[in-house]
Amino acid sequence: MQSQQNGDEDQEHRSGANGEAFRTGTNEFRFDLPSRFPHSHMAPIGIGVQGAVCSAVDLKTGRRLAIKKLSQPFQDVTFAKRSYRELKLMRLVDHPNIIKLLYAYTPQQSLETFRDVYIFTELMDNNLRNVIGTKLDHERISFLVYQMLCGIKYLHAAGIIHRDLKPSNIVVCKNCSLKILDFGLARSIEASFTMTQYVVTRHYRAPEIILNMEYDTKVDIWSIGCIMAELVTGHVLFPGTDHVDQWMRIVQTLGTPRPEFIARTTPGTQRYISNQPTVTGRSFGDLFPDEVFDTVVSNHPQLTNDAARDFLRRMLAFDPMERISVDEALEHPYIRVWYYEEDVNRPPPKPYDHSIDAQHLTVAQWKQLLYEEIQDIQRTMSLDEAG
Repeated sequence: MQSQQNGDEDQEHRSGANGEAFRTGTNEFRFDLPSRFPHSHMAPIGIGVQGAVCSAVDLKTGRRLAIKKLSQPFQDVTFAKRSYRELKLMRLVDHPNIIKLLYAYTPQQSLETFRDVYIFTELMDNNLRNVIGTKLDHERISFLVYQMLCGIKYLHAAGIIHRDLKPSNIVVCKNCSLKILDFGLARSIEASFTMTQYVVTRHYRAPEIILNMEYDTKVDIWSIGCIMAELVTGHVLFPGTDHVDQWMRIVQTLGTPRPEFIARTTPGTQRYISNQPTVTGRSFGDLFPDEVFDTVVSNHPQLTNDAARDFLRRMLAFDPMERISVDEALEHPYIRVWYYEEDVNRPPPKPYDHSIDAQHLTVAQWKQLLYEEIQDIQRTMSLDEAG
């Protein structure tokens, strides 16, 4: 969700599109949509790394939707690949805790003029970023985290690591229902690789990412732990200003990692850590004292301050080999109270063919794949049937 600079409307489709420009600060971004989405019923929601998002009303069905315009999808190979991957993955997934793709659209009618990508999804009330700071009781916190874990378990079962979980990538409704969105950075579980520093918003990066180590699904668990901590306290747990400061904040909070973890890092990292003073981590009772929790007594005796602290400690284990797995997390007493078989063990979708990500395609080739994907969506999906 990132703003896109306004440009001239596509001459070929000008008469058929409903153009509306929204201004955020000095940025202006234009939405050119079919006439069934009048600009009088549109409102900006937000901007971010992936594009600009607005809410809209479909006059034909009366339904309110969220519409994201991808930001500069063909700026370079990375952007083009990311745009294709996100749309492809959204077509595959079907889980109540993952945002549902309703449609995709481009006003351009040929590959040569293809420029704009719009993704239509369910509309939620807010993102989690705007909920943080509100005093939440144990039932709400544990239920929100339970839903994150259900959605992530489903993605992991499909061979997908999300890699960019953060409050702004999680949307909620007033009834406390939650959905995960933004799959532009998702990658295959089976691939063995390290992650560049810009992947995953800094404050939610697991230690193994910061140190450019190989990683697995546990990076998503770390991110959920950071998000839960933020829901509890109302502020970011590790607010690093750069990747070195991020590392130091984690060490100052959790303590110097154990030798077994350090031994799996590069020789250069081992020398760096050995030259730093040994730090004893703070206890989770100190990090999350009773005062930060809501005083409302839960109807579920398992939902206590101690249970919340134990769960946070297990999700925020420095070493991913000691960190709780998603299956173990769903069985933890702080989460188990919400266990529903159809949420937890929903059949995974058809696997995404990640092999295409390894191909060295040009921007033009990614653009063609994305254009063909949107054409297929327009042939096989209909907003009239969106329920």
